Amino acid sequence: MVTVKWNTYQLNKGVAMSSINRLAYFNSVVETGSISEASRIFDVQPSSISRQLAVLEKELGVRLLNKTTRNTSLTEAGHKYYEYSQRIVSEFDNAKRAVNDLQITPQGKLKISMTVGFGESMVLPLIPKFMSLYPDIDIKIELTERVVDLIEENIDVAIRSGRLSDSTMIARRLVFNDFLLCASPQYLKNNGTPRRIDDLADHQCIRYGYNGWKEWFLIAEDRKKLIINSQVSVNSVNGQKQLVLNHTGLTLIPLWAVKDELANRSLVQVMPDHIFSPYEELSATYAIYLKRDMISPKTRVFLDFLVEHMIAI
Repeated sequence: MVTVKWNTYQLNKGVAMSSINRLAYFNSVVETGSISEASRIFDVQPSSISRQLAVLEKELGVRLLNKTTRNTSLTEAGHKYYEYSQRIVSEFDNAKRAVNDLQITPQGKLKISMTVGFGESMVLPLIPKFMSLYPDIDIKIELTERVVDLIEENIDVAIRSGRLSDSTMIARRLVFNDFLLCASPQYLKNNGTPRRIDDLADHQCIRYGYNGWKEWFLIAEDRKKLIINSQVSVNSVNGQKQLVLNHTGLTLIPLWAVKDELANRSLVQVMPDHIFSPYEELSATYAIYLKRDMISPKTRVFLDFLVEHMIAI
């Protein structure tokens, strides 16, 4: 006979009795052969056990137990019901244990959505180390420029730039975007280097073709929208970088996207004394997740890992 670990089903006083608790009482009486022994295991009065067994029999409309002053035995219906009741309580115990394990050990599927540029430049290089630290987490990554619905698409973490307007979400800042005006040395050799803001009208400017981020602003005491000459736009940061590396023109791009190219001089910063942005305000990139009372361990460790490993630039 299988022995059930009854401490899993200890009841808080004053809590309404549920069906699963009645099954646990029933199984205990069957396996111990005694209502008094079952009451000792659950630390409740024998009358409470008897009352709940009576409720169970009334719900089923059939007698489950033959009770005498000496012992308690199963009826034919009770034998059949116990076969199922034992499995139900055991599965409930397994389900509870599995959920508790998830809350203790980071494991399970972690679904992440992030923009292509930031994902490829900043996050994907970190994934091998994260996997080595948390081998029980299965990672699913979507690289996309579209705005995703975390609830509808069951996404644990979304990485996006800009302001957080949805009050049901929480955002943790990863890096400031620090947009720079950049060009290749070859482009500047062929077309000259702009020295003043007004000079931008004479240069080919590559826009980031994302809604709300298409314009160029000079961030000073007064925000100034710039007049630029632009024949090409592209909806990804990596697309901007490839165009500017191939001498197409100037572009406004986050520092994190071009830090290596600036270091090896394949790109250079133009007008470094000015602060630019594709939006009226300075911006950052955030890890966004749903506002919940309890965040899962897999999500928590990933967020902490990202914040810890984002390079200060």
